[in-house]
Amino acid sequence: MPYSAEISRRNPSCFLFLIDQSGSMADAFGVKDGEGIQKAQAVTDSVNRLLDSLGQRCVKGNEIYNYFDVGVIGYSSEVGPAFNGTLAGHTIAPISTIYENPSELEKRVQKVPDGMGGLVEVYNDFPIWFKSTANGGTAMCSVFDMAHTLLQEWVNQHPNSYPPTVINITDGESTDGDPTDDAASLKQLQTNDGSVLLYNIHLSAEYVPPISFPSSPEVIADPYARLMYEISSPLPRAAQKAAEKEGYKVTPESRAFMFNADPVKLIQFLDIGTRTDNLR
Repeated sequence: MPYSAEISRRNPSCFLFLIDQSGSMADAFGVKDGEGIQKAQAVTDSVNRLLDSLGQRCVKGNEIYNYFDVGVIGYSSEVGPAFNGTLAGHTIAPISTIYENPSELEKRVQKVPDGMGGLVEVYNDFPIWFKSTANGGTAMCSVFDMAHTLLQEWVNQHPNSYPPTVINITDGESTDGDPTDDAASLKQLQTNDGSVLLYNIHLSAEYVPPISFPSSPEVIADPYARLMYEISSPLPRAAQKAAEKEGYKVTPESRAFMFNADPVKLIQFLDIGTRTDNLR
């Protein structure tokens, strides 16, 4: 069966995050009441937190097992690596290299129970690998093309690995053309275990109900959102199970797509898209 290969240090898998950093990402999420959270900052925090989580999954004793290679590509009017600090200029790197080299540790406040029925503020170090930015257009065709170039080399080097997972996070329409052909070319790359998986998540500035892992485009009214649905991969069985555990209704035809996601749905989507149960 496809998407069943064990993930090991000999045969790692790969996660590649494509982050829309266009000007509209400076807008807030749509919320029912109160002030919204800026989309660019929410995405940056969520992916930085996920990079930390991916590293923690790979810690065994005093060693970090390189189960994953990971990359973060930012795109606005231009496309390029998003990492800051020591990793600046890197596209895809082993998880140990990433986990050990955040660009900075930022103090974040967290409220925790004080043991007497109240809450107390605790400051924790929050590792940051890239920072929030929002300007320019949405060069989605170009970022898919760059992802294809990077992952062509990767699958050639890892023919027996679990296929790479690409997670594209965007809030708007492509400004450099129709991305359909570029996305199709990216998904044609494959290892012996299956084709590259393309997840797409759409962020909204409007307060409208999200559509999660749909199995048909008929439930999506927005034409651009339909396009994003069409270019998304079918949801693999392991991801279907993960989504079901989070309370989502999925079918064998569900696509790896979410429309009008809020910050909570964004975090859940990233967790489902990167959940692996076959580490060895």
